[in-house]
Amino acid sequence: MFETLAMLISLSGATPVAEQLGGGEVDVKLVLAVDTSRSMDQEEVRIQREGYVEALKHKEFIDAVTGGLTGRIAISYFEWAGYVVPDSVIDWHMIETEQDAVDFARKLEQRPITTQRRTSISTAIAQGASMIVSSPYTGMRQVIDVSGDGTNNSGNPVAPTRDKAVEAGIVINGLAIMLRPSGAPGGLDKYYADCVIGGPGSFVLPVYKVEDFAVAIRRKLVLEVSGLPSPPTTIKIAGQPATDCMVGEKQWQDMFDR
Repeated sequence: MFETLAMLISLSGATPVAEQLGGGEVDVKLVLAVDTSRSMDQEEVRIQREGYVEALKHKEFIDAVTGGLTGRIAISYFEWAGYVVPDSVIDWHMIETEQDAVDFARKLEQRPITTQRRTSISTAIAQGASMIVSSPYTGMRQVIDVSGDGTNNSGNPVAPTRDKAVEAGIVINGLAIMLRPSGAPGGLDKYYADCVIGGPGSFVLPVYKVEDFAVAIRRKLVLEVSGLPSPPTTIKIAGQPATDCMVGEKQWQDMFDR
């Protein structure tokens, strides 16, 4: 276990410094890992950001937090593309009241909107795991919430990194942004189901239209905070051929071999 955690921290390429808030027990330690790669245009990134801000302020989310066993969660946030955007990290905050959630949402709302090159889901998972390990809180559940619109094409392979995080007791859920073709056979949601998500009760929610962002993000956050079972339509479907988890890397290489 300890070797697995050390490996994940080294893979993240960062040493997050958790806020010294005294820690404590929470229902869930939740990391929001948000894709800002250039395959998403500025309008899509803006709407995605607004979806998170709106979800964090929404009554359904607040009720899910206060309705837990301890009535509080710890939450953090960062943006990623081919790497973790250094100034995007919003370190751990405890959310126990509506005002706590609003304050966290405001910090996110004030972030500049930028995009970066490439897509490294493996780096996002490793960073999220590193932040969970170094947080001052004790969580009954540990969750990395990954949103993205493409396959892994940079950094370490995604499946082994996912497996190491799951081995360390972390659940990874996904929001597959499917506004345009991703190049993943069977669809990006299937790629996320086979290669990205993992752990007990893990799920992936697809987003097909820009106007669906806010509802999908809120739905996902409520499920993650409450620990309720995911809808049956979002779990892996038995009998389907497994996705090639290196498809993104192969497609990227093909671009340069032509």
